[in-house]
Amino acid sequence: MSKRILVIGGVAGGASAAARCRRLDENAEIIVFEKGPHPSFSNCALPYYLSREIPDSEKLLILTPEDFRTQFKIDMRVQNEVTQILPAEQQVKVRNLETGEEYTEAYDELIIATGANAVLPRAIEGIDGDNVFSLKNVVDVRAIDEFVRSHGKNVAVVGGGFIGLEVMENLKLAGFEVTLIEGLDQVMTPLDYELAQILHKEISDQGVRLVLGDSVAKIREHEVELASGEVIPADAVIMSVGVRPEVSLAQECGIELGELGGIKVDQRYQTSIPHIYAVGDVIDTHNFITMKPTRLALAGPAQRQARACADAIYGRSSNNTGVIGSSALRCFDYNVAVTGLNEKQCQAAGIDYQYSFVIPSDKVGIMPDANPMFFKLLFHYPSGRILGAQAVGKGAADKRIDVIATLIKMGGTLEDLKELELCYAPSYSTAKDVTNIAALVGLNLLYGDYEQVPMTQVRQLVEDGAFILDVREESSYERGHIRGSKNIPLAQLRDRIDEIPRGVPVYLHCRSAQTSYFALRVLRGQGFTNLKNIAGSFLALSFYEYFNDKTTGREPIVTEYNFR
Repeated sequence: MSKRILVIGGVAGGASAAARCRRLDENAEIIVFEKGPHPSFSNCALPYYLSREIPDSEKLLILTPEDFRTQFKIDMRVQNEVTQILPAEQQVKVRNLETGEEYTEAYDELIIATGANAVLPRAIEGIDGDNVFSLKNVVDVRAIDEFVRSHGKNVAVVGGGFIGLEVMENLKLAGFEVTLIEGLDQVMTPLDYELAQILHKEISDQGVRLVLGDSVAKIREHEVELASGEVIPADAVIMSVGVRPEVSLAQECGIELGELGGIKVDQRYQTSIPHIYAVGDVIDTHNFITMKPTRLALAGPAQRQARACADAIYGRSSNNTGVIGSSALRCFDYNVAVTGLNEKQCQAAGIDYQYSFVIPSDKVGIMPDANPMFFKLLFHYPSGRILGAQAVGKGAADKRIDVIATLIKMGGTLEDLKELELCYAPSYSTAKDVTNIAALVGLNLLYGDYEQVPMTQVRQLVEDGAFILDVREESSYERGHIRGSKNIPLAQLRDRIDEIPRGVPVYLHCRSAQTSYFALRVLRGQGFTNLKNIAGSFLALSFYEYFNDKTTGREPIVTEYNFR
């Protein structure tokens, strides 16, 4: 006897689960209920319609209900909302939102893929105003686009996560005056603070006003008032402060929720009630590395979960291995990608870790479009097992992070990454790729070949009068250097060794920490012991210090910045 499978939610997880069920069973009766007007749209591409990088909103729609019927023999019922799940009867109650008709459908297996809703803080005065929007579907992006193009040029985007940054970028590219407001001290919390500073500079340089460490208290017709009392012009407000899993149906029928408020599922994505499964943004999952509960609202994991869920329904083996949070973002001229754990997450999980911070060229340096790639690799101490990585640059950040994501899932170590054979041609990489270099530096640190000091501590070192040795050429030093630093180029180091004190710590740097590592080895060979290399060196320090110098008016610790 053929199965009767009902799916609640027709976007990434739901549509993928339904399609997989059909591939496994040509005779099953499959019905998908989607309360919105559009199934299977490209939700990750929604912001790009605002700038017309995607010129027509119709292109956001992947499949129509008719396509589901003719191609997959799936009954896709849009604008039909499931209002109640009846587990004892194995039925759902449904309301047709166009006609008001209410009806009941029975199921053998039920898949919940209701996703997540945008968080709209009720404490904000004016949060229900006509000029306040969130972005979840094609209807939302069309409404935002129509409103902003007819109600003035000032837009406030609230929230500096993935959606907020993408909306901010595309509205700015469309010619709007944009303010980005983030309550934390940085955008993109998957990044550690020093790498987020690169984005802060880029956002500001592109003409977006970036407000950090402040939140919206009131929204009016043409302005927002912040908690600090500052008033910012805003004809439209786009809220992107996070999402909350849509679990109301599950709660009402007694399905168990997880620690973080999503639906709790087992290794087969089955809920606490037999014959009911759940996938996507609505579930609690677990972190692959820490094994602790987490939530992750990304399309890739949702689609993998959907396939595993469908396989489980048909008795196929499937494993819920958890997630590592691999993701990427374009922010104007920079590409950003992350995977695994960052420092904050390692600390929260009680993991003993170290990291390497390197800035190689993303391709052979003499190529005309070569640029620095800021790359941070975190690894477990003392095993060297890779825990996570972050990349920011104008080149292929995603390629580098994909390499690390693969190694994490395979339990890879620094030694594995060092030996990894990757593609090389001058237009794409260097003979030792960014990731290989990060592994080599990491191994030096892991094996105690030298010590490093993070760039986050350099300001305090300057204020304390520490001995900072700049081993760049004199011309580079003259164009900009750390105040109070001593310049002895590497080529002159052995002849000027007496200019370096032996009784105090010596902090070395160059442009990107490679030449200063060579210098450190020279000094160690000359009997110096208290040596530390400044991670990221002058280039990373310039990016790290710049935005806060500019916005706070504090005295810079560099004479001039270097961003190349």
